[in-house]
Amino acid sequence: MNLRYKLLAVATLAALQTMTAVQAQPPGRQDQPRTEAPRMADGTIDLGGNGVWNLPWVTDFAVRMPGYKDGDQPPMLAWTKAMWEYNKGNSVKYDPEGFCLPPGGPRSMGTPYPAEIIQDSDRIVIIFEGGGHVWREIHMDGRDHPEQLNPTYFGDSVGHWEGDTLVVDTVGFNEKTWLDFGGYMHTEQLHTVERFSRPFKEVLHYESMIEDPGAYSKPWTVAWDINWSDGQELADYVCQENNKFLLDMHDDLGKPFFEKSNGL
Repeated sequence: MNLRYKLLAVATLAALQTMTAVQAQPPGRQDQPRTEAPRMADGTIDLGGNGVWNLPWVTDFAVRMPGYKDGDQPPMLAWTKAMWEYNKGNSVKYDPEGFCLPPGGPRSMGTPYPAEIIQDSDRIVIIFEGGGHVWREIHMDGRDHPEQLNPTYFGDSVGHWEGDTLVVDTVGFNEKTWLDFGGYMHTEQLHTVERFSRPFKEVLHYESMIEDPGAYSKPWTVAWDINWSDGQELADYVCQENNKFLLDMHDDLGKPFFEKSNGL
């Protein structure tokens, strides 16, 4: 199993706390050049190109809320806060991504593996190297969300352009993901409105409004910058391969989470 992902799965609370101050700072490197953002033939900003976006590791969405001050938290309902405290108390060992499940939702843009954006006039596809090696499709043909939705990890996404900003409305999430590595949970009522902009070729600005009346008392927003890596390609990474984290995992009673079989 990739060592970097194992570190994601087994990181302790102490590591999370020490990273809080670091996360409060934007991840963009100031030594990078700042050149004009590329455009498609019709003048639309091109969010892709010959390269990938190096997604940051956003372990705590709270510190990415605009205007964050030490100790601020999302507007959690009682059960959401109780589950967040439980997840924190066991060093987030039940994180779905540790089971090689897709990150889903905004977390997909804060899981530290590269992502490639493929842009067409009627759809935009984002391919993720990590988080289960999955992809996401954003419909750009003017359609509405279906009346009957089958809840999925990434939900149903429809997008449109507001000037040079891509605005993506998503509903239809299942409840099998966390919002972030730190253990903020959500329900199937989750609704996100994401905004993607590329002020320079080297920078993608990402912002997401999170609305879930089943888990939070009011909508809240997170945002961060993502760096471009020119000419880089996605690697063949398979999370499920040799996932020793799961093989060695124990439940809250100290028993193996998975019983070992004797084979066939």
